[in-house]
Amino acid sequence: MITSKVVICGAGFLGKHIALTLTRPASAGSITHQVQLASRRPNKSYSALNRNPRILPPALIDITDPSTLTQVFSGASLVVSLVGIMHGSSADFERIQWKGAENVAQAAKEAGAKLIHVSAIGADRESEIQYYRTKALGEEAVRKVFKGRTEKACVVLRPSIVFGPEDDFFNRFSKLSKFLPFLPVFGGGRSRFQPVHVGDIARAVEIIARNDPAINVLVGGKTIECGGPNILTYKEIMQLVLKHNHRRRPIISLPFWIGKMQGAVMEQLPVNLFTVTRAQVEQLKSDNVVNPSPAHNSMGTEYFPFDTLIEKYSIPGTRSALASVHDILPKYFS
Repeated sequence: MITSKVVICGAGFLGKHIALTLTRPASAGSITHQVQLASRRPNKSYSALNRNPRILPPALIDITDPSTLTQVFSGASLVVSLVGIMHGSSADFERIQWKGAENVAQAAKEAGAKLIHVSAIGADRESEIQYYRTKALGEEAVRKVFKGRTEKACVVLRPSIVFGPEDDFFNRFSKLSKFLPFLPVFGGGRSRFQPVHVGDIARAVEIIARNDPAINVLVGGKTIECGGPNILTYKEIMQLVLKHNHRRRPIISLPFWIGKMQGAVMEQLPVNLFTVTRAQVEQLKSDNVVNPSPAHNSMGTEYFPFDTLIEKYSIPGTRSALASVHDILPKYFS
């Protein structure tokens, strides 16, 4: 039996689900993964997983300090980079989503490990939104690290909104509906999302982690935009939340400029349930869905379809279709 070490940089909601999925064998005789959660605060997620014998003790790292990565990555066959923040200054976004991503990629390459770098749909180096701009710059930095003979050892995943029982998207709006007399949407709530289940992202990582030559040829060096089977407007998402948490609240459209004013105030306060930033309001002016016919990206990298990867290579006997938000959401709102 072949055993491999996988390091997950990021011990939050997504990292925990990836760790659990990687510790389940794909088939008899397949690679057995030992998984290590690595972050500045990995203990909370580790405590929920530590009874699993394939979960290694957690590791403290700081992706902005490359010296903390070398020892942790030693012996790893794969590094999964979940580098990202939702709030912060321009300097914070550059330090973490750009330079931090580059540091992880460089340390992974030096360790001889493959890399799965998780970015986001909407990544664009020309964007005025720091989240999207630095996501794109992070992608480019990662590609440059692996450029040349090792370029096939890097895969970029770009999810839309990730949902699941512990998500900070649907759950946040559900919590807000407890306290607000109405749910606000900006600009009519017409922006579209393609929510992708956390388990499907984890399955994609597990498939790539098998190191199957046929799979490697298909996805090596490519970008995979990850979206679920449902495309919903922002307003439809609010309606879905209220439907499944059984609350009655009007959904009221507000102009974007009011959202920007609110963001200007909330940005000055500690992050809380009601926090919204001007950048987040600006993001709602654009759709967040998989491009059905993408061209090469700015690094000249090809795309590979997410649904094909999941449907073709899921573990036999398990669900091969992408999870629908309509099927999953009632299970954790009931």
